[in-house]
Amino acid sequence: MKKGILHFEVGEQVDVHLLIKNATKGIASNGKPFMTLIFQDKSGEIEAKLWDASSNDEELYSPQSIVRVQGDIHHYRGRNQLKIRKIKPKEDHETVTVSDLIETAPLGQDQMMEKITQAIFEMNNPNIQRVTRHLLKKHQQDFLQYPAATKNHHEFVSGLAYHVVCMLELAKSISSLYPTLDKDLLYAGVILHDLGKVTELSGPVSTSYTVEGNLIGHISIMVSEISKAAEELGIEGEEVMVLQHLVLSHHGKPEWGSPKMPLIKEAEVLHYIDNIDAKMNMLDRALEHVKPGEYTERIFAMDNRNFYKPTFHK
Repeated sequence: MKKGILHFEVGEQVDVHLLIKNATKGIASNGKPFMTLIFQDKSGEIEAKLWDASSNDEELYSPQSIVRVQGDIHHYRGRNQLKIRKIKPKEDHETVTVSDLIETAPLGQDQMMEKITQAIFEMNNPNIQRVTRHLLKKHQQDFLQYPAATKNHHEFVSGLAYHVVCMLELAKSISSLYPTLDKDLLYAGVILHDLGKVTELSGPVSTSYTVEGNLIGHISIMVSEISKAAEELGIEGEEVMVLQHLVLSHHGKPEWGSPKMPLIKEAEVLHYIDNIDAKMNMLDRALEHVKPGEYTERIFAMDNRNFYKPTFHK
């Protein structure tokens, strides 16, 4: 198995195929154009600068292109970067494909769908169950392929479904500890809270925000979808409003992007479950790339902290 780009040490030479995840133009202090390229493979992503970039380079090195890069790894402002010595587009005889270079969820789509379907099957409230099943069925194909975000957590193919599956496991454990929680409501909140991301984001590869994602956002998109589903199914009742509240409040606070703060017990728990799973995913991915006794790079979404990996950890 080939070594992933994030598994190279500082000073090591690389000669690898990588996928361009993102490409942005800039002007250097000497007035010359350059490009900032974010490369990725299954191990994760790394930044590189392409100096003195021409307009031809901009065409050649656009997102979703596969390139062969020769260079070395160096440390810059607290994180590793790839210093490009030579870069060229993948040639026809080279067999590497996009799926060889993109990270995917550790569970298969069928496996994940089975777990989510089981959670819906366990619901006793017919209104909650029907709305949840209807919306999942409507968006199932994209839901099983999309990432949960463009960066920070579960930003890989099928990351959205994997995030939901992990949250369902947490919801199950917490519900058994606190039996007064409405399991139907909590499970439905877990399944629906980020489902609007299939409209907010562009797709599973080189993910960016759509116009609707930028202007409306996944929370408002899903609140409207719940309303539409209830209407189509002829469902009336407080459950519809409460499901909308769970989606509206799952970020917890206005400064974190929540239009409402949680005002229902299950909404409060949903917010914590979401936060735990997102943060554990960020930490696992960051700590995977450091040796015991070392610190991770700064994690922006976690107050820019560097996390330490104890020496007794394997």
